[in-house]
Amino acid sequence: MTTAPVGNMDSNATAGGGQGDGSWPRNLILDLSSIDLSRRVLGRKELEDWNPHRGEMALLDAIVWHSPDFKEGVALKRTRNDEFWVPGHFPGRPMMPGVLQIEAAAQLAVYLFNSRQRTRLTAAFTRIEECSFRSMVIPGDDLFLLCQEVRRSRRGFTCNVQGVVNHKLTFEAVIQGLSV
Repeated sequence: MTTAPVGNMDSNATAGGGQGDGSWPRNLILDLSSIDLSRRVLGRKELEDWNPHRGEMALLDAIVWHSPDFKEGVALKRTRNDEFWVPGHFPGRPMMPGVLQIEAAAQLAVYLFNSRQRTRLTAAFTRIEECSFRSMVIPGDDLFLLCQEVRRSRRGFTCNVQGVVNHKLTFEAVIQGLSV
C-alpha cells in the first residue's frame, strides 16, 4: 500500500526558523497553533469506552481535539517517573521507548476509527512505515500525538501520525490497523 509521506524535516526546525522561540515545527500534519492544547475532550477513564487498552498499556491521558468528521485528532500522553519503562530504558537516563510512542499514536487512531463505527471494534496495530525518531521523550514531558487519516475501510485504517514535545517533533510514521 502506498501512502503519502508524513514529511522529512530537521527535528529542530520550527515555523519561525529558530529554536526555542515557541513556534511549531514545519511539516506537522495538523496546525497546532489553531488548537487549544489545554482542552480535554475525553479523559483516561472515558477513553475506556472507546479503546480496549487497560492498565499500563492504556497510554493516552486525554483526547485534546478531533475534527468533526473524526479523521484528525490530537491526544496527550503525560510521561511520569513511575511508568514501567523508566527503570530499565535506560537506567540513570530514562527515555520513552519509541515503540510506546507509536503505540500511543495507534491508540489515538483506534479512538478516531471507533468514533465512526456503529459498534466499537478491537483494532490491532498491524504495520509501521516511514518511521523516524527525531527527539527524546523523558519523564515529565507532555507528548502530544497527532493523527490524520489517509485511508479507511470498514475493517481498518491507515494514518499519518506524529509526536510533539516542547515544540519539537519526536517521531513521525505511517501506521495501519485492522479490526480483529
